[in-house]
Amino acid sequence: MFFAAEPYFGNALAVVYAPEGLSAEAVQCFAQWTILAETAFLCSLARPGADYRVRIFSTSEELPFDGHPTLGSAAAWLRADGERRAFSASALARYERLDASTLNTVAATLGVEPDIILGASWIANGPEWIGVGLASADDVLALRPNPADLGTLRIGLIGPHSEGRAEASEVRAFVGGDPVTGSFNAGLDRWLHDGGVVGGGYVAAHRTVVGRRGRVNVSFEGGKIWVGGQVTGCVSGEVRL
Repeated sequence: MFFAAEPYFGNALAVVYAPEGLSAEAVQCFAQWTILAETAFLCSLARPGADYRVRIFSTSEELPFDGHPTLGSAAAWLRADGERRAFSASALARYERLDASTLNTVAATLGVEPDIILGASWIANGPEWIGVGLASADDVLALRPNPADLGTLRIGLIGPHSEGRAEASEVRAFVGGDPVTGSFNAGLDRWLHDGGVVGGGYVAAHRTVVGRRGRVNVSFEGGKIWVGGQVTGCVSGEVRL
């Protein structure tokens, strides 16, 4: 499990040490069989200087990047169960405010009026996310959009918690079951930092609505944004590929 200090909370992830010569069709078949949002495969090196290569698959396709499989793979490679791992957020490939038409579409999809949205931006670092800021964590938690209405949109929300909580904000990502998403957090943190909303590290709560208590730790060091969380191993053994 990733982004959680307790077993069976946060995000589930399978990490598989892939044998040489395994075809893309074979790993995709296994990823589909797991029915997990992502499955990571540790493969032989692709370039000098790297310790390993990771390929990330959803149940339907290979992904260019995703946060918790990246960190979970590193933890598996290092056999670092129970430790916190973090990655440095990459530059954004798309980073711009939403136009009025897209903003209205997002508001309708979420079932809210456009004027309650405090800010909205494209934030893409592989997956193309739309980041939406609301006034409070309660506003974020109250939304129940119909998954069928989302179509191909990847919408992520953030709203601040009241003072006195360990978690500064509530974050939700409407894609594949409201998961904790490292890729969205990496883009979101860049958006918040550049907008002057945050200036230091913080903890974001995730998956509260589905009772999975995910936590993402964000820090700013050496001019870089670091996104991380706790790794908790639950199952180990062998699989047949």
